[in-house]
Amino acid sequence: MNRNRIIVFISSILVAFAAVAASPVAFAQQNRAEAEKDPVLKAMLTELDRNRDQLQLKGFEKPFFIQYRIEDIEDYQTRADFGASVGEGHRHQRLARVTVRVGDYKIDSSTSRGDGSVQLAALDNDPLALRAGLWQATDQAYKAALSAYARKQAELKQVQTPPQQDDFSRETPVISLEEPTHLQLDSAMWLKRVCDSSGEFRTDPTLKDSQSIVQYATTVFHARSVNTYLVSSEGAIVRKGTISYEESFAVGTQAADGMHLDRSYSSSGATLADLDPAEAFNKHAVGLVASLAELRKAPLVDEEYHGPVLFSADAASDAIHELIASAVTAVRPEMGTEARTKGPFASSYHARVLPDFLDVVDDPSLRTLKGKSLLGAYKIDDEGVPAQTVKLIADGKLENYLIGREPVRDFPKSNGHGRAPLTGPARPAISVLDVTAHQGLTEAELDQKLLAIAKDRGLKSVYYIETLGPDLTPRLLYRISTEGASAGKRELVRGAALDDLDQRALRSGVVAAGKEPFIANYDGLVPETILAPALLFDDVTIHRANEKNDKLPFYPPPL
Repeated sequence: MNRNRIIVFISSILVAFAAVAASPVAFAQQNRAEAEKDPVLKAMLTELDRNRDQLQLKGFEKPFFIQYRIEDIEDYQTRADFGASVGEGHRHQRLARVTVRVGDYKIDSSTSRGDGSVQLAALDNDPLALRAGLWQATDQAYKAALSAYARKQAELKQVQTPPQQDDFSRETPVISLEEPTHLQLDSAMWLKRVCDSSGEFRTDPTLKDSQSIVQYATTVFHARSVNTYLVSSEGAIVRKGTISYEESFAVGTQAADGMHLDRSYSSSGATLADLDPAEAFNKHAVGLVASLAELRKAPLVDEEYHGPVLFSADAASDAIHELIASAVTAVRPEMGTEARTKGPFASSYHARVLPDFLDVVDDPSLRTLKGKSLLGAYKIDDEGVPAQTVKLIADGKLENYLIGREPVRDFPKSNGHGRAPLTGPARPAISVLDVTAHQGLTEAELDQKLLAIAKDRGLKSVYYIETLGPDLTPRLLYRISTEGASAGKRELVRGAALDDLDQRALRSGVVAAGKEPFIANYDGLVPETILAPALLFDDVTIHRANEKNDKLPFYPPPL
């Protein structure tokens, strides 16, 4: 063997060794005996063994896959309005979800509606009580799986095009035992804190003109701990825990014409240290009330505008979450079709979906950025598969999808993105979606480019969106003059809605992006994080919303 071949041979060994070190085998240091020291996992494994060996109705299919998932949930919330508490609550419960699949990996009983059954589980770790709940849920899930499998077999006989991929992927089972998490809160302190922040504006001398217009002012503190226990008939054993905290303030009023106006702010993270200190949060609350007074006096937006619009990184994060997050997930298409997946990017594999200066990576391992926790991070997904970093879009082209254990054409294996809401089935979802621009621009450079486009088109004004609300409705929208001495001056306007903001606008309408990402944590069905820069769109339609304005209250508020 010559020297070059020896080098290649050694290099291949090193690559193979690195791949093994990064593979699920890395979790094999933990074993079942260690897992059974946990009374919840021990009860789950005992009942799983019994059902794996004995569960089969006479004359019917035996399950080829069973998964038990128990979620232990601690939830605390306290709320205050106008500086006074309106209550608090602390809830603790366990939910057990059982998934049973009959058939085989190629064709099984799974359906697009989701599979399995859910039961309340015992809180006191009594093994018999835990097993009894799992037994009942397994019985229901098995019967449902048999019925679904029979229907699927009948449907397959009616379609010409066979399935494009197996129904269920084969994955190497892992054993991963993280330490359980628990809420440790000073509830009396948080009750006082939300009271203080929701009423801070009442005593602020700079807000005398604003205090009488506020129709509601609410602060909510919410903390949740979820410990997930998962075992499967393939041998997966997982215990993992997550904690999330959020403090939010919302304030609202009506303009003189009856238009409803609202502002909100939230601080969130995986630790209490991630939240704003009380003084900083209260300062935000006071600032929102002041901005509400400005918004109330602001003129209405133009009836219709077509032209460049600059989205702040905050607003761009919401747009990315709405338009990209679900589009890059691979959801199994309808039976009998040749489609790869569902959604707006179903036929976009290897096609351009963003400008060529944007990349998108989903990285579940990215736990912090700039000292702030990212809620979307995790190690093992809710199907027992290790999380993987996935480069989804490179130079604007879609190169990958987020995959769970229900594969699609060209993607036969999970990349660890099967994520499940409480009690729900696992579905592909983002974790930490990181959008970056090649040679991104500073805020000043984006402003200059916005005004330059306006000048080239002879526009008297352009728009800047600072924040978006539900359904991508502008909450803080500024009209920027492009003429004379007032060029670059921003004027707050209200009453706007957006048109033409869709996947096509992201693909062909974004002409520049910023350097610095905004960290947007979303604690929805599953925790998610978007990291996105400011985006400059070449052409977006902004028009007056023309929504129904309710009558103003007949009497002023007591403030």
